[in-house]
Amino acid sequence: MMISPPPRSNGSRTLIYHTFPHNCPKRFSVSSYPLKLALTHTDAGSAARAGIFETDHGAVETPIFMPVGTRAAVKALRSRDLHDLGAQIILGNTYHLFLRPGNEILRNAGGLHRFMGWDGPILTDSGGFQVFSLQELRKMTEEGVEFQSHIDGTRHRFTAENVVDTQRAIGSDIAMVLDECPPALSSYDYHRDSMERSMRWARRAWEHHVRTPMPYGHSQALFGIVQGGTFADLRARSTELLMETGFDGYAIGGLAVGEPTETMYDVVSMVAPLLPPDQPRYLMGVGTPQNLLECIARGIDMFDCVMPTRNARNGSVFTWSGKVNLRNASLRDDWDPLDADCDCETCRNYSRGYIRHLFNVDEITGLVLATIHNVRFYLALMERAREEIRAGRYSGWMRETIERMQAEVPKS
Repeated sequence: MMISPPPRSNGSRTLIYHTFPHNCPKRFSVSSYPLKLALTHTDAGSAARAGIFETDHGAVETPIFMPVGTRAAVKALRSRDLHDLGAQIILGNTYHLFLRPGNEILRNAGGLHRFMGWDGPILTDSGGFQVFSLQELRKMTEEGVEFQSHIDGTRHRFTAENVVDTQRAIGSDIAMVLDECPPALSSYDYHRDSMERSMRWARRAWEHHVRTPMPYGHSQALFGIVQGGTFADLRARSTELLMETGFDGYAIGGLAVGEPTETMYDVVSMVAPLLPPDQPRYLMGVGTPQNLLECIARGIDMFDCVMPTRNARNGSVFTWSGKVNLRNASLRDDWDPLDADCDCETCRNYSRGYIRHLFNVDEITGLVLATIHNVRFYLALMERAREEIRAGRYSGWMRETIERMQAEVPKS
């Protein structure tokens, strides 16, 4: 990506003039910037790396986990809770926010940050995964995808361009391109055609992105998404095409959709080294604590997943010693915290026996306390991972931690 002329000041950040790299001389002044990851440490025994990147709403230390606030809220938590738990960046979903509350209300509110009372960075998924999971309710063309709302059946269309527009209305700090996420077992030909179309959409999204101003006075980065299923040549070609355009960061999509875990690791191991070392690498929709640690070791910087909040609402919590089933009868007289090594409000103040009682009587407070713990656990896991990378001990610590977390406690 070519950059000229020099940046000019705009308050806390600079505005950058982008020019297209492929024989397009016209310049566009936009509220965008090439997001750079400043690496501070790397692990000698793996590809793990620690770093930091800046947004207009604050710095983000990597590796990082982003709690998922699909509909302008992380389920069972307030924005203040997210701050208290140590969240540095959260995720919103373009598909759901487009349907409700809609672009007009978000614009009237001044964007998602003001709408939900969150002053930290936000990344928005493009909504492509949700649209393509509708299957019988959508129709795909070269232009984009037509779909029926899962709420009321109304028909809508997503294109490479209007998904950028919706993310402008949302006002996220990091936006994603529209892409298709094929089922894991799709044929090679389907993955090839889908990947090539997604790369054309990505190019159109970038061209629209650099022409479109941000309405709220802060900058917005745009990430490309590597696709290609589990086929190494398609993943390599997708990466090559995205880097020819030159995005602000890169995501690996289309994983954790039914393929074996080891296959997912193989794809990450192949793709991550192909991506620019000075830009964030984001693995979309992954995963378990073990998945996060393994993929950090393969060079991934950013993660999101609904698992900590969804599991919490279903009575399953993560601890440093394994998962705990909160409906287990053996917890009835257990007055220990969920995790003696956790510093969250739940573990400081409430016992396993009490939280089990809340779940057994369908008391909503139980969902809140379990969610507080699980989100804090994921964020603390990333904090500890950063510490171990900086100390040069990540590989050994990762192996010990994964072995410790394999258990399901209590067992009876």
